[in-house]
Amino acid sequence: MEFGAIQIIGGILMLVCSVLIIAVTMMQEQKQQDMGSALSGQSDNFFGKGDVSSSREQALARLTKLLAIVFFIVTLAVNIIPVIVNKVQG
Repeated sequence: MEFGAIQIIGGILMLVCSVLIIAVTMMQEQKQQDMGSALSGQSDNFFGKGDVSSSREQALARLTKLLAIVFFIVTLAVNIIPVIVNKVQG
């Protein structure tokens, strides 16, 4: 099987994106609350209780979404572009 430049570059981009998705996901804090805080109604998310960590968490969540979208688009491109090129040439 012959690999074209698009497939090689796409494979490298998918590998980099997948490693970055794993790393960014591991840097995020867990969002689970224990049963005691769920039953008592305690929550750290009040108005006026914003801190620096929440903006960091939002940035990490945004970066995770962006990397997932890039991964999805690259995967589609790697699989669709060679088919289109083969139809045009053949």
